[in-house]
Amino acid sequence: MLKGFTAPRSPRGIAALVPPPPWHFAGDVLAVEFWNDPDVSVQILPSGVELDERDRGRSVALFTDYQFTAQNEEYLDPARYQCRGFSVLLDAMWKGKPIAWCPYCYVDNDAALMRGWIQGYPRKFGTVHLTRTFAASSMASAPLAHDGRFSACMSAHGRLLVQASVTLREKAERLAGFLDRRIVGRRYFPRLSAGMHDKPAVDELVRCVSDHSLITNIWIGEGDLNFPEVYGEELEMLGPLKVGRAYRFSFSYSVTDIEVLADLTA
Repeated sequence: MLKGFTAPRSPRGIAALVPPPPWHFAGDVLAVEFWNDPDVSVQILPSGVELDERDRGRSVALFTDYQFTAQNEEYLDPARYQCRGFSVLLDAMWKGKPIAWCPYCYVDNDAALMRGWIQGYPRKFGTVHLTRTFAASSMASAPLAHDGRFSACMSAHGRLLVQASVTLREKAERLAGFLDRRIVGRRYFPRLSAGMHDKPAVDELVRCVSDHSLITNIWIGEGDLNFPEVYGEELEMLGPLKVGRAYRFSFSYSVTDIEVLADLTA
């Protein structure tokens, strides 16, 4: 009997691209709050999801540098299970409850790509870079201190898609009013069968469920954000009209479950 949580299934199951959950993550984040044109961003919402009328167009650009493990010390295989990513989260509503809708997401690792599709993140391949800080003090290590400066960028297929910069101003105990919404995505797997191209095998709105979440080393500051227009992408349509607060922090959490909000194939 072939084994494995994902393809490729194999006799021992260790060839699978992603091991079975629970999954555990830890890393660093650079984030910039921004507002886009609500008349444009409303067009990327699926049926049943609406813009949050209290703050139309409010979004977050997230750059992440993290590593992953399941139950077999996968973090000791950094070439396979370290990842850098970029995501956009848009303030929205589902049946009267605030959510964060994820319309675009990029990662630099095939295992992260597959995990994202399983979780409902619309991931594509991209190259992400973030300024790092290290325990050893140096001119080359960005300081987690007042006026500390960080930057991040994401490109795909040799083209720059996002560029951000952050200047830290003050340390905080918590992310008040920021990243406090459950992320909602769409699990979508089409059919190749003739006559079935518009009838996907899976089309679900899902809410991501995480446990043991920890956010620490929080710094708040000022940011700048730019989405250049690129052929073959539509990310620039969500480009910022206004930029708000910026953040740098570290995180950890675990994933064991997902909540299906709606089956859109019905």
